[in-house]
Amino acid sequence: MPTVSTPNPGACVLGRPPPSPHPRDFSPESGVGVGGWTCDSGPLQPVLHTLSLSPDATFLSPFLPDLLLWAPGFVPDNFCPGCSLLISLLSLPCCLLPNFHFSLSLGLPLMPLWPSPHPSSRPQRRWAPGTQCITKCEHTRPKPGELAFHKGDVVTILEACESKSWYRAKHHASGQEGLLAAGALREREALSADPKLSLMPWFHGKISGQEAVQQLQPPEDGLFLVRESARHPGDYVLCVSFGRDVIHYRVLHRGGRLTIDEAVSFCNLMDMVEHYSKDKGAICTKLVKPKRKQGTKSAEEELAKAGWLLNLQHLTLGARIGEGEFGAVLQGEYLGQKVAVKNIKCDVTAQAFLDETAVMTKMQHKNLVRLLGVILHQGLYIVMEHVSKGNLVNFLRTRGRALVSTPQLLQFSLHVAEGMEYLESKKLVHRDLAARNILISEDLVAKVSDFGLAKAERKGLDSSRLPVKWTAPEALKHGKFSSKSDVWSFGVLLWEVFSYGRAPYPKMSLKEVSEAVEKGYRMEPPEGCPAPIHALMGGCWEAEPARRPPFRKLAEKLARELRSAGASAPVGGQDADSSPLPRSQEP
Repeated sequence: MPTVSTPNPGACVLGRPPPSPHPRDFSPESGVGVGGWTCDSGPLQPVLHTLSLSPDATFLSPFLPDLLLWAPGFVPDNFCPGCSLLISLLSLPCCLLPNFHFSLSLGLPLMPLWPSPHPSSRPQRRWAPGTQCITKCEHTRPKPGELAFHKGDVVTILEACESKSWYRAKHHASGQEGLLAAGALREREALSADPKLSLMPWFHGKISGQEAVQQLQPPEDGLFLVRESARHPGDYVLCVSFGRDVIHYRVLHRGGRLTIDEAVSFCNLMDMVEHYSKDKGAICTKLVKPKRKQGTKSAEEELAKAGWLLNLQHLTLGARIGEGEFGAVLQGEYLGQKVAVKNIKCDVTAQAFLDETAVMTKMQHKNLVRLLGVILHQGLYIVMEHVSKGNLVNFLRTRGRALVSTPQLLQFSLHVAEGMEYLESKKLVHRDLAARNILISEDLVAKVSDFGLAKAERKGLDSSRLPVKWTAPEALKHGKFSSKSDVWSFGVLLWEVFSYGRAPYPKMSLKEVSEAVEKGYRMEPPEGCPAPIHALMGGCWEAEPARRPPFRKLAEKLARELRSAGASAPVGGQDADSSPLPRSQEP
């Protein structure tokens, strides 16, 4: 990498930090040096530099006859200006500036042409490894060792470099690792589970036609809302401002779909609005601007702001790999990365799942299936990491005792317990914990999936669709769900694991299971199940929820059993290094 020597020891140039030695940090000191900036060798002195721009940045030439560049010990090279102090000097957003090459000719010390950088313009936050960030600009021509990215890409911080302005990170879509500058990043935010968050902010519910006209004032072509029909219960009305009038289009139900003119039909209201926003078809004009219902927030805007809204154009859908209660699960690719996609088309269900998705944005753990983002198109697409070896039930049934050892069973059980321990710490209840909802990754890590039923801990939830054989008695009888009811389900999951995927309560109907459990019946251990594991199941199946152990204790006991089983040897294709970290011993 080329270097620049300056005649003035205090002179500074801006560009890329050299690999070694790392530049010394400088900090603001009021009234010292130029603009109050100093480094450990003394105050910084301004030096005039001439900037030569490559053709793709010549539009800047009228504004940059001379440029004062500041950062000490940096090397000029091809770099993303959005990652440097250049932006603060020019007061321009980095997305306006493409990557460009520049050269410097050094001159005599002069006064700055722009105000010196304010301390707040430099990145202040230090991101810890594992932090997810969003890129604020493009960097498509990286140097060796750097990470290429587009604006809006998601990366995970791996480590901070010695220079505080640089990080090594992993790109979510490409899987590549490399260096990038802190100024190119903003932290990905967790989405607030706000009851005002709406997939359909233009839906006003039960209002009259006259109220709709009042809402769409002053007149503006393409301003619209959707309401429930007062005259025809169950139907909807699309109200569109056009000229001085408001046109009301009745939305009919035909064969389980929605239509205005029967020439084209839609699976839901979101699909209809999306269609007429692109093509006016049989209505007076394209839908241009939604009239938002007072008190609602646009889910699309909030998802985009938080960094969770993905682009439909980058998604390719493949074969169906599962069928959930509320929609299909498809295999797909997003920007070349394999993903699993849940598509929920029903308006009401999609809105409910939006709340659950908001919860998922807050959860990051190695034993939970990772949410990648959301696409709003014909309902809701929830895009998750693809976990290649499928669910735990099929994994065990297709391999059996010959290929899956007891230590491997313990390893899977421990992974699930640790994932559930994390959920428990967040006061979240899964409500459908079973081996079918545990996915196995390529490197044999078990991950808890299917948060479609996960709820913040509360009472009185609908129990009509619950899996009887996995559900705790108090949840079945009284609708009382808690982390303790998840512990009961975990006991059944342990039975599934150590029976190599057999269905629990064999040869018993759901009614028989419910009645027998209520009377105190508990399953016998599967063949070959270690006695301590069956004892663990028994603890999970205590009739009194308060007597069931927390997931932290379950994980500690499983870790101890795993060590006793000799997990230092390779397990199921894993190296010894992949064994769980030691846990505190129980007294």
